Amino acid sequence: MRTVRFEDETGYARRGEWTDDGIVANGNTYDPAEANVLPPSEPTKIVCQAGGYMDHREESGFDDRPERPELFLKTPNCVVAHGDAIELPPGRESVEFEAEFGIVISEQCRAVSEADAMEYVEGFTCVNDISNRDDQEQERNWVRGKAFDASCPIGPVVATPDEVPDDAALTLRLNGETKQETTREHMIFSVPELVADVSELITLEPGDVIATGTPFGPDELAPGDTVEVEFDGVGTLENHVIAR
Repeated sequence: MRTVRFEDETGYARRGEWTDDGIVANGNTYDPAEANVLPPSEPTKIVCQAGGYMDHREESGFDDRPERPELFLKTPNCVVAHGDAIELPPGRESVEFEAEFGIVISEQCRAVSEADAMEYVEGFTCVNDISNRDDQEQERNWVRGKAFDASCPIGPVVATPDEVPDDAALTLRLNGETKQETTREHMIFSVPELVADVSELITLEPGDVIATGTPFGPDELAPGDTVEVEFDGVGTLENHVIAR
C-alpha cells in the first residue's frame, strides 16, 4: 500500500491510498493533480545518515568504510511536501540536492534490535536532503548547512515495505536530466542496522524519518530548477526551486 496525506478541494486534510486510478479515501477517488499533497508523515525529527554509500564517501574524500552510521539531524521546519518549493537561503552560493530514501517509523521505540527493527517501520518515502555547502564547510554541527527552512522535501507517499524491492533503484533528475542513480543494494548499512543504531540512544516517535544517505553526484541548484527524486515502489517526489 502507498499511503498519502492530502487536502481535498474543501481544504480538509485526509489520508488515502495512492493507486493507479487516483487517491482513494473514504470511498471517494481524488485526482492527484487537483489535491494538495501534504508531507506523508509529521516527523518530530529527521535523523540523517552522512555518507550512506561508498561512492559518495569517496567523492567527499573518505575511502574508509565507517564502523557505524554517521548521523546528523534535520528539524520539522525543514519539511516540505511533494509539489512545494525548495527555498534557497539568501546569500549562499552553493546549495545542492541529495537524493535519498527515508525510513518512516510506525510507533515509538528505543533500543530496538536488528532482528525486531522492521516491526517499527511503517514504510519508505523519498527524501531530498538539500544542503547549504557554504555554511556546512564552516561548522562542525551542520545546523546552518542542513537544518534551514524548506531543506527536506519528503514524499509523496509512504510505501509499505512489501512494495519496495530489495534492489529498489534510487534516481534523481534535475530539469529532466539524470544526475544521481544507485540501488538500495549499495547501501553501506541496511535498514534494520540503521533503525537499531539510531534507536540505541534516540527515542523514535511515530512519523519520524531516518534519511538513509545519498549516492555519488550531489550538485548545485538554481532558482527555476525542477528536481525529482524517484524510488522504486514509492514513486516520484517533485519540487521546484525558488530564491528566498
